Amino acid sequence: MPDRSLHLPVAAQPSVESLTALAQLGEDHGYEYAWLPETWGRDAVTVLTDIARETDEIGLGPSIVNVYSRSPALLGQTATTLQEVADGRLRMGIAPSGPAVVEGWHGVDFDRPLRRTREYLEIMRTVMSGETLNYDGDIFSLAGFRLRCDPPEESVPIDAAGMGPKSVELAGRFADGWHATVFTPEGLEERLDDLRRGMELGDRDPDDVRVTLSMTGCALEDGDRARELARQHLAFYVGAMGTYYRESLSRQGYEDEAHEIAAAWASGDQEAALAAIPDDLLDALGAAGTPERAREELRKFEAIEGVDDVAIGFPRGASREEIESTIEAFAPDEA
Repeated sequence: MPDRSLHLPVAAQPSVESLTALAQLGEDHGYEYAWLPETWGRDAVTVLTDIARETDEIGLGPSIVNVYSRSPALLGQTATTLQEVADGRLRMGIAPSGPAVVEGWHGVDFDRPLRRTREYLEIMRTVMSGETLNYDGDIFSLAGFRLRCDPPEESVPIDAAGMGPKSVELAGRFADGWHATVFTPEGLEERLDDLRRGMELGDRDPDDVRVTLSMTGCALEDGDRARELARQHLAFYVGAMGTYYRESLSRQGYEDEAHEIAAAWASGDQEAALAAIPDDLLDALGAAGTPERAREELRKFEAIEGVDDVAIGFPRGASREEIESTIEAFAPDEA
């Protein structure tokens, strides 16, 4: 069976301490990793530092930090430092993110995302090796510096996130793992073929490339409330977060639904956007309902060959109590 991890809430939380407390709850219940998204709220590095200081065993890392707002050398320094603070429990997750965030929030052109991701992977590894950085790429030309502290005692794996065929192939060819999100089981299996093709191109051992699937989970005694929260979450991502999620759903056989959701959201009719999500799509993309139903829905993701870790995320509108209830319902020590 795959590991179970937490994908900490993407929605704003009351404090850094509240995020750390969720990671501690995950550690208490046997979750493998606490993955932290970085969007336009608290930065991932500061929060991960606090989590590292207040936990002992759970793995941790960003899922994801983008490859535009920090230089590749700085991300290598950051990973080196976080690995020291975390006593070897860090795993980095990087990706382009999308133009909505990169251009609208960071003010950087969303240019050549795949090439940029590859160069980040290569540069970060060189930085963390402690060797002198001499790099001549298509985007970055760097020379003459090396870490002035010791490199990490435990090497830091670097995963890449991606949704399209080429980005997933890149993860298989160059990264230490792939982070997947908003996938049906069938859609994920199709992308796993791209990942394997990348492994072959890179002459990689499949055992060296870890697959982490982040999916939305909500397990409440009020099953209707859980499903409504999950439906709201999906409508927001398809309707408000650019074209990536819509295009990914279209590739997975839900083109009509994806465009209907996006059109309704764009016109300001959020109720229509929610109504455009049929139950079969909601079930195909997550695990929501009563604890019994949600756990049963989770099993379809855990049964996919090639998935090493299923990370439980939470709907944007979930309360603190609802998040904690979901963590407890899906806990590995209860499986």
